[in-house]
Formats: sequence, C-alpha cells, structure tokens
Amino acid sequence: MDEEKRSIAYLCPACRQAVIVERSVFQIAAGPVRLPCPCGKSAVQIEMRGPQSVLTVPCAVCRKDHHVSCSSHALLHEKTLAFSCGASGLHCCYVGEEEAVFAAMHRLEETMDCMENGEGSQSAFLNDAIMQEVLSEVKEIVARGGVTCECGAQALSVSIHYGSVDLVCKDCGAGIRIPAATASDVEDLCCQNSLILHKKA
Repeated sequence: MDEEKRSIAYLCPACRQAVIVERSVFQIAAGPVRLPCPCGKSAVQIEMRGPQSVLTVPCAVCRKDHHVSCSSHALLHEKTLAFSCGASGLHCCYVGEEEAVFAAMHRLEETMDCMENGEGSQSAFLNDAIMQEVLSEVKEIVARGGVTCECGAQALSVSIHYGSVDLVCKDCGAGIRIPAATASDVEDLCCQNSLILHKKA
C-alpha cells in the first residue's frame, strides 16, 4: 500500500512564488519539518506535539509569520486545512490532499493578483461585488437551514473581513471561514448545499 502523502503550500512573502511541497505522513510525524522556499527567505515549519501540532506560516498578505495550531490527526488526514492571516482574514497556507491544495493555491494566487492590481485599495473589501455575492449565497444557505454546528446549536454570528466571511456558533465557538475574494470563491460556495461548523481541535 502506498504511504499516505500530504501537500503543504504557501506563498512566499519575499519572492511571491507559490511553494508546494509533498511529504509523507511518516516524515511529518517524525518531524520537526522545515519546508523552505527556493529563494531561502521564508519557510513553513511544522512540529507535532502529541495530539496537537504547531505550525509557523509565512504570510504574503501581512508579511509576518503566523503561529497556528491544529489537531495532529487533522494535519495528517483532513482533505484540506486552511490557515488564515489574522489581520486580513485571507488564507496563507494549506495542508492536505494534492488536488485540493493545488486548487486552493490557485485561488490564493488569484486573490493576491487582485490585491496587487489595486482592485480593493479604495474599498472595505478586496472585491465588493464578490463579497456581496458570497454574503447573498450565505444568507440563502442560512435561510434554508443549511448551516449546522457539530454541537447541534442553531445560533450564529457572522463576521465580515477584507476577503472572507466567518460563521461562528454562539454556543460553542465552532466556526467556518468562507473565502470571498474571487469568482472561484463564489462558484465553490454555490456548489455547497450545506455548511458545517467545526470546533477547532
């Protein structure tokens, strides 16, 4: 049986190159793992600490390193994990299955192109039209009862960021971040009949 592989991807804040590296589950578990950009000016670092894993993620949006954590099981087995910039709400790193990670990185590169072209410079959002479409779609999903929380509660809060929307359960704090920056984000959301809020491990 082939050993399970994970793809790890981010945009280098120094050279703006997409860095996508594949490692086996065993290599990550044996860690610590350092995955540098070829330019040598940034790197993702992963360290498993029992049931929790800690990642240091370079961010092309705010140009700082983010220190994030997640469950080790999720790191090794979830289809896709997305880690976000706290300042902008935009994703900055992905871990998961190759196809899903490549697709997510493509959307991130589209988003960064929009930002660098100044499309959102005079606005509260990266792309006003896209944000309105995402909010409209979220409203429709909520109205038809398509948003559920793992804890079973129904009360939601909504936070709108520069390039994303957060839905958070008011009872347990579980949440989901919905990208709202490119046409691909709208297409992805329109394909979903329901959204499940997951508790952060």
